[in-house]
Amino acid sequence: MPTPVRPAQHPYRVMLHNEIHARPPEAMIAPLAIAHVVMLADAAGREASRSHVAALLRDHHMAQPGADTTHLRIDLGALRMRWELHTEFVSWTFMVPAALDAIDGHEPASAVNAVARDWLAALPGQCLCSLNLWVLPMDTPDSVIRQVLHEDQLVASTVADGYGAVYTDFAIHADGFSRMVLLATGLTPRRLGRLVQRLLEIETYRMAALLGLPAAREAANVLAYAERELAELADAIRTAKRDDEPALLDRLTRLAGQVESQYAATHSRFSASSAYFELLDRRIRDIAESRLAGMQTIREFMDRRLTPARSTCEWAVRRQDALSRRVSRISNLLRTRVEIEQQQSSQALLTTMNQRQDLQLRMQSTVEGLSVAAITYYIVGLVSYLAKGAQKLGWPLSPETTAALAIPVVAGGTWCLLRRLHRRVFHAQG
Repeated sequence: MPTPVRPAQHPYRVMLHNEIHARPPEAMIAPLAIAHVVMLADAAGREASRSHVAALLRDHHMAQPGADTTHLRIDLGALRMRWELHTEFVSWTFMVPAALDAIDGHEPASAVNAVARDWLAALPGQCLCSLNLWVLPMDTPDSVIRQVLHEDQLVASTVADGYGAVYTDFAIHADGFSRMVLLATGLTPRRLGRLVQRLLEIETYRMAALLGLPAAREAANVLAYAERELAELADAIRTAKRDDEPALLDRLTRLAGQVESQYAATHSRFSASSAYFELLDRRIRDIAESRLAGMQTIREFMDRRLTPARSTCEWAVRRQDALSRRVSRISNLLRTRVEIEQQQSSQALLTTMNQRQDLQLRMQSTVEGLSVAAITYYIVGLVSYLAKGAQKLGWPLSPETTAALAIPVVAGGTWCLLRRLHRRVFHAQG
C-alpha cells in the first residue's frame, strides 16, 4: 500500500483535534457511591498532585502518567478513580458500587471509605469542594433521602427530561462533605455518566466562582477609602494655590498607584469568577431540570443565593473601572493646570528676558557711544602729535586746528565702522 501524501502539518494539529475529547464522561451504571474532592493548588501544588497520583499508580504496579497528562482514569478493582488537572485546581473523583441491601434503614457508605486514609489526607493543596453523590434507582425509598439530607433545606428537581431526579441540601455535613442523591432510571451508561459529570461540575464551579467574593469584599474597603480620598483631592484642586500643587500631585500619584495595584491584584480573580459563573449557568442548563411539586429547583436556588455574590463581584469590577477613569481625569486636570501655569511662568520669563535684552542693548549703545568718544580722543591725540611734527616740515595748520578738524572725521569714521561690524555680526547670527 503506497504511503499517503500529506501536506505539512501544524505543530498543534493533534493537540487541538484531541481537545474535543478531553475529559470525556465515563459510562456509569447505578447504583454507585461517588466522592468528588476538589483541591485548590498553585503550579507547585499541581505538580505535587501529579506526583501524588504517580505514587498511587506505582504502588499498584501501573504505568506512570506523562509529563503532559491532565486527566487519568484509574481502575483499582472495586474502586475507580478519576484525576483531572485544571488551571487553578485539581479534582479527584472516587467511585465504588453501592450496596442496596445495606442502604435500607442506614445511611449509605461514602466512596472515600474505599480510599487509603493516609493517602487521601495527603492530597496536595487546599480543599475547596468535597461532595458525596449517590446514584440510586428511581424506586429508592424516600427514607433514604431523609437519612442522607436535611429535609428542611432540601432542593430537588427532575433532570434529564424526567429520566432522573436530583436531591441536595447544599450543606456541609459532619464528615466535611456536602451531599447529593441522584435517582435515575432508563438512562444509558454514557448519558448517566454525562449527567453525573454535570452535577459534579455544578458543585465545583459554584465554589470556584465564589472565590471572587472575599476579594470583592476586601476590594470594597479599599475602593471606599480611595473614593473618599479622590473626592477630597478634587475639592482641594479646585481651591488650591500654586504652592499647593506639588503636594496634591504627590497625593494623586500615590492614590493612582494604590488603585492600579489593587486592580492588578484582583482583576484575574474577578475574571476567573465571571468565567466560572458562566460555566455554572451552562451546566445547570445542561441537566435539563424541571420542577418537582413543592420543591425548589437548583436553578431557583442558585439564582436566589448566588445572585448577591455575583452582583458583588461585578459591582467591584465596575467600581474599579470607574475609579480608575476618575483618577485619570483628575490627573489630567491637575496636569493641565500645572502645564498652563508653567506656560504662564515661561511667558513671564521670556518677557523679563526681552526687557533685560532691551536694557542690555541700551547699555551697549551707551557703551558704544563712550567707545566712539574714547577712540576719537586717542586718535585725535595721535593726529595732534603728527601735526606738531608735520608743522616743522611745512604743515600750514597749527596742531590745535588740525586736531579740531580731525575730531568729526575720526568720530564719524569710528561710528560707521562700529555699525558695519554690528550689521555683519547680526547678519551672521540670523
